[in-house]
Amino acid sequence: MATASSAVQKLMQAGTKIVAVGRNYAAHAKELGNAVPKEPVLFLKPTSSYLGNGGTIEVPHPLDSLHHEVELAVVIGQKARDVPETTAMDYVGGYAVALDMTAREIQSSAKSAGLPWTVAKGQDTFTPISSVLPKSAVPDPHNLELWLTVDGEIRQKGSTKDMIFKIPYLISHISSIMTLFEGDVILTGTPQGVGPVKVGQKITAGITGLLDVHFDIEKRRRPGSA
Repeated sequence: MATASSAVQKLMQAGTKIVAVGRNYAAHAKELGNAVPKEPVLFLKPTSSYLGNGGTIEVPHPLDSLHHEVELAVVIGQKARDVPETTAMDYVGGYAVALDMTAREIQSSAKSAGLPWTVAKGQDTFTPISSVLPKSAVPDPHNLELWLTVDGEIRQKGSTKDMIFKIPYLISHISSIMTLFEGDVILTGTPQGVGPVKVGQKITAGITGLLDVHFDIEKRRRPGSA
């Protein structure tokens, strides 16, 4: 069992990718006008988008806001390829709380044009994430309360029990498509309540009873700007 300190080192330095699951909570799919999926909706985020607790989320020009999406992050503990659902949890190294920050205007334009979401989801600072909880600290990852506030006002609160596709299925499904390596992260989807956060505001998010994280929101400085 990896310790929290070694796991977060692997997360930030050895992980090769972030595999995100879209529309994995029915209420969230509906709030954005999307159909509830029959199989997982997957997209990739680069590890360069990680931001540690206490960091500053940067809003790129010319946007004034981003959308927040709080998620349970599953940290892979060992190489996984074609993993059966029955043994999938053996490949979990730990858990974290993460935010899938989204430039919704860019995503909406990309979706309407049938284009990928990379620019809307993959920019620097767009995956704020906590330290890693060892697997032993989370006896039931399908019974966790995720929450997020903006300037102290609760915006999101939901339970991982409402996931459409559970963690063993996700690990099995994803590993049948691409090999997962130690330190890779699966973002398991967000509950309802997503919405904008603006420059100058503060986000606090967490897993009730286990950990929380804090981030400021600022405008990304353009090269040569004061």
